[in-house]
Amino acid sequence: MIVGLGNPGDEYADTRHNTGFKVIDSLAETVGVKVKKRKFGARFEAGEFAGKKLILLKPWQYMNRSGQAVATAAGFYKINIRNLMVVTDDMDLEPGRIRLRYKGSAGGHNGLADIIQKLGMSEFARCRVGIGRSAEVDTVGYVLDKPQDDEKPLLTEAIERARNAVLCWIEYGIETAMNKFNSYSE
Repeated sequence: MIVGLGNPGDEYADTRHNTGFKVIDSLAETVGVKVKKRKFGARFEAGEFAGKKLILLKPWQYMNRSGQAVATAAGFYKINIRNLMVVTDDMDLEPGRIRLRYKGSAGGHNGLADIIQKLGMSEFARCRVGIGRSAEVDTVGYVLDKPQDDEKPLLTEAIERARNAVLCWIEYGIETAMNKFNSYSE
């Protein structure tokens, strides 16, 4: 199951905080599905890649309440926690960078914190997509704002790299994906 974090609603669609949703949309396009079904407090769809069945999931609550949808869907589909990947934005990575991990803390990310709390564990894979930060704008204002024109190509590239990293994880596992995608150049 691949979970992309974001906020529901048109007013958030193109914000930095919806990077996880954009990666899910890119994955859905690659595997030939549309993430439109409604269940679990989420939008989801099943697909297949490299001979493996997938669930693509976008929790449909605000970011800091993502955990219940993830826990409910994971329970319903009996997902082994090693087969869960969460994709989210990360202010501590510069725009264009991605970082994969097989476990870890929430790192100050409220969506990840809620998922960890609802699952009762943090041993699941995550793909963080760099959005950078601003010294002039507060955190909430920054993540809920749309990227500047000079950031857009970097974020588009990062979304593509994140999609490719998740596909690599599906096919070859987390170690291979981390070795290939955690460096700045592919």
